[in-house]
Amino acid sequence: MEETIAGTEAVHIPTQRGESLLDTAVRYAEERHWDVFPGTWLEAADGVQRCSCGDPACAAPGAHPARADWATQATGSATVARRMWQKQPTASILLPTGRTFDAICVPETAGFLALARMERMELMLGPVTLTPDRRMQFFVLPGASVKVPELVRKLGWSPSSLDLVALGEGSYVAGPPTRFGSSGAVQWARRPTSVNRWLPDVEELISPLTYACGRDR
Repeated sequence: MEETIAGTEAVHIPTQRGESLLDTAVRYAEERHWDVFPGTWLEAADGVQRCSCGDPACAAPGAHPARADWATQATGSATVARRMWQKQPTASILLPTGRTFDAICVPETAGFLALARMERMELMLGPVTLTPDRRMQFFVLPGASVKVPELVRKLGWSPSSLDLVALGEGSYVAGPPTRFGSSGAVQWARRPTSVNRWLPDVEELISPLTYACGRDR
């Protein structure tokens, strides 16, 4: 079943299981106004799920761009998104960063520590994903990738000393329920809702994220 958030505007929350990739991609474009584009997909070969790119050593099987021009393919139109996934219904859902949001990517252990601190501090949070390769991605306002190095330095850290990556223009994240080979699917650690439609600025979250990454070294 679909969850909805009550309020002045009904917002459907993408379910983590049981909803097609096509329907979810359309929801992201239509209800969150996120650009989306279809990536690679998984194909069964000798009982093993392999990436459609054909590389047996693919680092992100079924969860990376299928075309070099993916940035121009990305669309915020629900109609266009539906048409693209109708051509390949099992294609992964990829969301370009640097447009409606940037993403701060940290190790899972640091992410959960930071999330707990943020909740105690009652900070406004955006959606947060948890990937099968044990990373967490915090959605923030665009422009974070430019700000993060200096913000980290002001907190007393060298940016290169922390496993904290800001994904902005030219990058992307995989949206739930995209699967990474046999490792599992991307999930929401914190789902999109009507409450977190307005994203935080990275300056509001960088202190607990930096602290957590420092503890996680």
